[in-house]
Amino acid sequence: MTQDKAIQITYFLLRIVAGFLFLQSGGLILFGWLGGMPGQPSPPPLLSQTGIGGILEFFGGIAILIGWLTRPVAFLLSGMMAVAYWQFHAPAGGWPLQNQGIPAVLFCFIFLYLAARGGGDWSLDAWLRRRRATARSASGIAKQEV
Repeated sequence: MTQDKAIQITYFLLRIVAGFLFLQSGGLILFGWLGGMPGQPSPPPLLSQTGIGGILEFFGGIAILIGWLTRPVAFLLSGMMAVAYWQFHAPAGGWPLQNQGIPAVLFCFIFLYLAARGGGDWSLDAWLRRRRATARSASGIAKQEV
């Protein structure tokens, strides 16, 4: 296996795992998956801060998982995780290890990396890009034949 192929596979796996974990977190908030949020007997109102976070986590996780609109979605989710860290974790202690903020920090920087790099070769973004290029070249060939 070439180094380029290994990079392509590991990047794909990073995107898939991050999206899958994030959509599960949103499912926990929105649908009560795996017992729901600790201390909350029912899902939060959708227009509350927690509800909006759950929507972003669930649907953003799906978008990251399939690689659709990866750059803007990942940028939004990175910012959301930065806000989550500073608003909810940082007040409980100065270090992520102290304040239980390690997942928020990791997701913030993983999503920042995804925003910079895009969906990769194995994503819906790449498939759509290839499909548009094929359609453009086919229409160019058709115009030349006329």
